[in-house]
Amino acid sequence: MLYAIFSLLLEVATGVVGGACLLRLYMQHQRIPMSARSGNPLGNFVFALTDWLVLPLRRLVPSVGRWDMASLLAAFFVELSQLVLLWLLAGAEGLALSLPVLAAFGLLRMAVSGLTGLVIVFAVLSWVPSASPMSELIGRLCTPVLSPIRRVLPLVGGVDLSPLVLLVLLQIASLVLGQLQGIALQLV
Repeated sequence: MLYAIFSLLLEVATGVVGGACLLRLYMQHQRIPMSARSGNPLGNFVFALTDWLVLPLRRLVPSVGRWDMASLLAAFFVELSQLVLLWLLAGAEGLALSLPVLAAFGLLRMAVSGLTGLVIVFAVLSWVPSASPMSELIGRLCTPVLSPIRRVLPLVGGVDLSPLVLLVLLQIASLVLGQLQGIALQLV
């Protein structure tokens, strides 16, 4: 039971810190201002949560175009650290070489889950007119991934179904990731 409790707490901490690293990566790619002066409370939270890990990595890992690879690597290290701790607590049984593969799939699942949550919040906020900075920020984060669907799918009775289509696609991606993870682990 203690292993299950520790595992849950570690998963929550990994989700928060790793998710913040991925959100930092995506917000910087979208050029969303995140400084304290910008008035973006989410950006302030993300910086406060990830600076300790991302800033030292930034000295070693350069950005690739608009992609902050230090944030991506930080999220990967957080995921890998969780797996290593659980592996050690379980008695270090199994092949350690599979841990980086599991971490990579965990990172992809985290990105899919985060985007799923973001799209759900976006859809709910779209039902209620709001001029809050947070709804504008969420709209800016969701618009790039919804735009390709909106180009193909017209409004149906004045209703935008692109968030629903994206949620279905994200669920399919989650299923495919699960299958690919199983195949990858068999090869390792």
